[in-house]
Amino acid sequence: MSEQDNPRREFLRKTLTLIPVVTVASTGLGGSVLMATPAAAAPAAPEPAGRTSSPAAPYEPTYFTAEEWAFLNAAVARLIPADEQGPGALEAGVPEYIDRQMHTPYASGALWFMQGPFNADAAPEMGWQSKLVPKQIYRLGIAATEALCKKVYNSTFAGLDSATRDDVLKQLEAGTPQFENVPAKMFFSFLLQNTKEGFFCDPIHGGNKGMVGWTMIGFPGARADFMDWVERNEQYPFPAVSIRGERA
Repeated sequence: MSEQDNPRREFLRKTLTLIPVVTVASTGLGGSVLMATPAAAAPAAPEPAGRTSSPAAPYEPTYFTAEEWAFLNAAVARLIPADEQGPGALEAGVPEYIDRQMHTPYASGALWFMQGPFNADAAPEMGWQSKLVPKQIYRLGIAATEALCKKVYNSTFAGLDSATRDDVLKQLEAGTPQFENVPAKMFFSFLLQNTKEGFFCDPIHGGNKGMVGWTMIGFPGARADFMDWVERNEQYPFPAVSIRGERA
Protein backbone atom coordinates (compact mmCIF):
# COMPACT_ATOMS: atom_id res chain seq x y z
CA MET A 1 0.00 0.00 0.00
CA SER A 2 1.49 3.36 -1.00
CA GLU A 3 1.97 6.33 1.33
CA GLN A 4 -0.69 8.16 -0.68
CA ASP A 5 -3.16 5.57 0.60
CA ASN A 6 -2.13 6.16 4.22
CA PRO A 7 -2.97 9.77 5.16
CA ARG A 8 -2.25 9.25 8.88
CA ARG A 9 1.24 7.89 8.24
CA GLU A 10 1.96 10.64 5.71
CA PHE A 11 0.71 13.31 8.13
CA LEU A 12 2.96 12.05 10.90
CA ARG A 13 5.99 11.76 8.62
CA LYS A 14 5.58 15.31 7.33
CA THR A 15 4.92 16.94 10.69
CA LEU A 16 7.45 14.96 12.73
CA THR A 17 10.76 16.75 13.13
CA LEU A 18 13.79 14.82 14.35
CA ILE A 19 12.75 13.78 17.88
CA PRO A 20 15.43 12.18 20.10
CA VAL A 21 14.55 9.19 22.20
CA VAL A 22 13.71 11.29 25.27
CA THR A 23 11.52 13.53 23.03
CA VAL A 24 12.15 17.21 22.57
CA ALA A 25 9.88 19.70 20.90
CA SER A 26 9.50 23.33 19.95
CA THR A 27 7.35 23.92 23.02
CA GLY A 28 10.45 23.84 25.21
CA LEU A 29 9.76 20.38 26.52
CA GLY A 30 13.30 19.17 25.90
CA GLY A 31 14.57 20.38 29.25
CA SER A 32 11.69 18.95 31.22
CA VAL A 33 11.04 15.45 29.99
CA LEU A 34 13.73 14.07 32.23
CA MET A 35 11.79 15.36 35.24
CA ALA A 36 9.50 12.33 35.40
CA THR A 37 8.74 11.30 38.95
CA PRO A 38 10.92 8.48 40.33
CA ALA A 39 7.87 6.29 40.78
CA ALA A 40 6.90 6.72 37.16
CA ALA A 41 10.42 6.29 35.82
CA ALA A 42 11.49 3.29 37.89
CA PRO A 43 11.16 -0.20 36.39
CA ALA A 44 8.44 -2.32 37.87
CA ALA A 45 9.51 -4.84 40.49
CA PRO A 46 9.59 -8.45 39.21
CA GLU A 47 6.66 -10.67 40.09
CA PRO A 48 7.33 -13.40 42.67
CA ALA A 49 7.78 -16.86 41.18
CA GLY A 50 4.51 -18.57 40.36
CA ARG A 51 2.41 -15.39 40.42
CA THR A 52 0.62 -14.18 37.33
CA SER A 53 0.89 -10.46 36.57
CA SER A 54 -2.41 -8.61 36.85
CA PRO A 55 -3.42 -5.99 34.29
CA ALA A 56 -2.25 -2.48 35.11
CA ALA A 57 -4.88 -0.26 36.67
CA PRO A 58 -6.22 2.53 34.44
CA TYR A 59 -4.24 5.74 34.76
CA GLU A 60 -5.83 8.34 37.02
CA PRO A 61 -5.06 11.96 36.08
CA THR A 62 -3.47 14.13 38.73
CA TYR A 63 -3.80 17.53 37.06
CA PHE A 64 -6.87 17.38 34.84
CA THR A 65 -10.37 17.19 36.28
CA ALA A 66 -12.75 14.43 35.18
CA GLU A 67 -14.40 16.77 32.68
CA GLU A 68 -11.04 17.95 31.31
CA TRP A 69 -9.83 14.36 31.11
CA ALA A 70 -12.86 13.37 29.04
CA PHE A 71 -12.13 16.22 26.63
CA LEU A 72 -8.44 15.34 26.38
CA ASN A 73 -9.15 11.69 25.61
CA ALA A 74 -11.73 12.58 22.99
CA ALA A 75 -9.49 15.21 21.36
CA VAL A 76 -6.29 13.20 21.00
CA ALA A 77 -8.30 10.26 19.66
CA ARG A 78 -9.27 12.48 16.70
CA LEU A 79 -5.84 14.07 16.20
CA ILE A 80 -4.15 10.66 15.76
CA PRO A 81 -6.94 8.13 15.36
CA ALA A 82 -6.50 4.38 15.36
CA ASP A 83 -6.76 2.87 11.89
CA GLU A 84 -5.52 -0.04 9.80
CA GLN A 85 -1.95 1.15 10.37
CA GLY A 86 -2.19 0.58 14.11
CA PRO A 87 -3.22 2.16 17.43
CA GLY A 88 -3.82 5.88 17.75
CA ALA A 89 -2.93 8.49 20.34
CA LEU A 90 -5.52 7.25 22.83
CA GLU A 91 -4.24 3.67 22.75
CA ALA A 92 -0.64 4.94 22.95
CA GLY A 93 -1.33 6.66 26.27
CA VAL A 94 -1.00 10.24 25.04
CA PRO A 95 -3.46 11.63 27.66
CA GLU A 96 -1.29 10.14 30.41
CA TYR A 97 1.79 11.72 28.86
CA ILE A 98 0.15 15.16 28.75
CA ASP A 99 -1.21 14.89 32.31
CA ARG A 100 2.24 13.97 33.64
CA GLN A 101 3.81 16.90 31.78
CA MET A 102 1.55 19.27 33.68
CA HIS A 103 3.72 18.67 36.77
CA THR A 104 7.04 19.51 35.08
CA PRO A 105 8.88 22.87 34.90
CA TYR A 106 7.80 23.03 31.25
CA ALA A 107 4.11 23.30 32.17
CA SER A 108 4.65 26.17 34.60
CA GLY A 109 6.90 28.11 32.24
CA ALA A 110 9.91 27.71 34.52
CA LEU A 111 12.15 27.18 31.49
CA TRP A 112 11.01 30.37 29.75
CA PHE A 113 11.59 34.10 30.23
CA MET A 114 8.23 35.15 31.64
CA GLN A 115 8.71 38.84 32.48
CA GLY A 116 6.85 41.57 30.61
CA PRO A 117 6.20 43.56 28.64
CA PHE A 118 4.34 41.04 26.48
CA ASN A 119 3.62 41.73 22.82
CA ALA A 120 1.22 39.33 21.14
CA ASP A 121 2.11 40.76 17.73
CA ALA A 122 5.86 40.22 18.07
CA ALA A 123 7.74 38.06 15.57
CA PRO A 124 8.26 34.41 16.60
CA GLU A 125 12.02 34.89 16.99
CA MET A 126 11.29 37.29 19.87
CA GLY A 127 10.33 34.32 22.04
CA TRP A 128 7.27 33.53 24.12
CA GLN A 129 4.93 36.54 24.23
CA SER A 130 2.08 35.42 26.47
CA LYS A 131 1.48 35.64 30.19
CA LEU A 132 -0.04 32.16 30.03
CA VAL A 133 1.96 28.97 30.60
CA PRO A 134 1.04 25.52 29.22
CA LYS A 135 -1.00 24.26 32.13
CA GLN A 136 -3.04 27.48 32.15
CA ILE A 137 -3.50 27.26 28.39
CA TYR A 138 -4.91 23.74 28.74
CA ARG A 139 -7.26 24.64 31.58
CA LEU A 140 -8.59 27.78 29.92
CA GLY A 141 -8.64 26.25 26.43
CA ILE A 142 -10.59 23.19 27.47
CA ALA A 143 -13.10 25.28 29.44
CA ALA A 144 -13.63 27.64 26.50
CA THR A 145 -14.01 24.78 24.00
CA GLU A 146 -16.50 23.00 26.23
CA ALA A 147 -18.50 26.22 26.59
CA LEU A 148 -18.54 26.55 22.80
CA CYS A 149 -19.73 22.96 22.34
CA LYS A 150 -22.52 23.37 24.89
CA LYS A 151 -23.66 26.63 23.31
CA VAL A 152 -23.55 25.50 19.67
CA TYR A 153 -24.20 21.74 19.92
CA ASN A 154 -25.83 21.41 23.36
CA SER A 155 -23.24 18.75 24.24
CA THR A 156 -19.83 18.29 25.76
CA PHE A 157 -16.97 17.79 23.30
CA ALA A 158 -16.70 14.12 24.26
CA GLY A 159 -20.42 13.69 23.60
CA LEU A 160 -20.14 14.81 19.97
CA ASP A 161 -19.86 12.43 17.06
CA SER A 162 -16.47 12.05 15.36
CA ALA A 163 -17.26 14.34 12.43
CA THR A 164 -18.41 17.16 14.71
CA ARG A 165 -15.37 16.75 16.94
CA ASP A 166 -13.19 17.10 13.86
CA ASP A 167 -15.05 20.24 12.87
CA VAL A 168 -14.54 21.80 16.30
CA LEU A 169 -10.81 20.97 16.21
CA LYS A 170 -10.55 22.53 12.74
CA GLN A 171 -12.15 25.68 14.13
CA LEU A 172 -9.58 25.78 16.93
CA GLU A 173 -6.74 25.23 14.48
CA ALA A 174 -7.92 28.12 12.32
CA GLY A 175 -8.37 30.35 15.36
CA THR A 176 -12.01 31.01 14.45
CA PRO A 177 -13.57 30.99 17.95
CA GLN A 178 -12.86 34.22 19.80
CA PHE A 179 -12.20 32.92 23.30
CA GLU A 180 -11.96 35.53 26.03
CA ASN A 181 -9.07 34.17 28.08
CA VAL A 182 -6.87 32.22 25.65
CA PRO A 183 -6.40 32.30 21.86
CA ALA A 184 -8.03 29.23 20.32
CA LYS A 185 -5.15 28.78 17.90
CA MET A 186 -2.60 28.82 20.73
CA PHE A 187 -4.54 26.16 22.63
CA PHE A 188 -4.81 23.93 19.57
CA SER A 189 -1.10 24.34 18.82
CA PHE A 190 -0.14 23.01 22.26
CA LEU A 191 -2.68 20.21 22.08
CA LEU A 192 -1.42 19.02 18.69
CA GLN A 193 2.27 19.37 19.53
CA ASN A 194 1.96 17.54 22.85
CA THR A 195 -0.13 14.82 21.20
CA LYS A 196 2.64 14.15 18.69
CA GLU A 197 5.24 14.20 21.48
CA GLY A 198 3.24 11.70 23.51
CA PHE A 199 2.84 9.41 20.52
CA PHE A 200 6.58 9.33 19.80
CA CYS A 201 8.19 9.76 23.25
CA ASP A 202 9.98 7.02 25.11
CA PRO A 203 7.41 4.97 27.11
CA ILE A 204 9.14 6.04 30.31
CA HIS A 205 7.24 9.33 29.99
CA GLY A 206 3.79 7.73 29.83
CA GLY A 207 3.07 7.78 26.10
CA ASN A 208 4.01 5.58 23.13
CA LYS A 209 2.83 2.52 25.03
CA GLY A 210 4.13 -0.67 23.47
CA MET A 211 6.29 1.63 21.32
CA VAL A 212 3.46 1.78 18.80
CA GLY A 213 4.58 5.15 17.48
CA TRP A 214 8.14 4.00 16.88
CA THR A 215 6.96 0.76 15.30
CA MET A 216 4.70 2.62 12.88
CA ILE A 217 7.56 4.74 11.48
CA GLY A 218 10.30 2.11 11.87
CA PHE A 219 12.27 4.01 14.55
CA PRO A 220 14.62 1.69 16.52
CA GLY A 221 14.32 3.58 19.79
CA ALA A 222 17.09 3.59 22.38
CA ARG A 223 19.33 1.06 20.70
CA ALA A 224 23.01 1.77 21.26
CA ASP A 225 23.96 1.77 17.60
CA PHE A 226 21.98 1.54 14.39
CA MET A 227 23.97 3.96 12.21
CA ASP A 228 24.95 1.20 9.80
CA TRP A 229 21.32 1.13 8.64
CA VAL A 230 20.74 4.88 8.23
CA GLU A 231 21.82 5.09 4.58
CA ARG A 232 20.63 1.67 3.43
CA ASN A 233 17.10 2.66 2.42
CA GLU A 234 15.95 -0.60 3.98
CA GLN A 235 13.57 -1.36 6.80
CA TYR A 236 15.41 -1.77 10.11
CA PRO A 237 15.05 -5.48 10.94
CA PHE A 238 15.03 -5.36 14.74
CA PRO A 239 12.26 -4.23 17.13
CA ALA A 240 12.36 -0.88 18.90
CA VAL A 241 13.89 -0.77 22.39
CA SER A 242 12.92 1.67 25.14
CA ILE A 243 15.22 3.37 27.65
CA ARG A 244 14.20 0.72 30.21
CA GLY A 245 15.07 -2.09 27.80
CA GLU A 246 11.50 -3.00 26.83
CA ARG A 247 11.12 -4.32 23.30
CA ALA A 248 8.29 -3.64 20.90
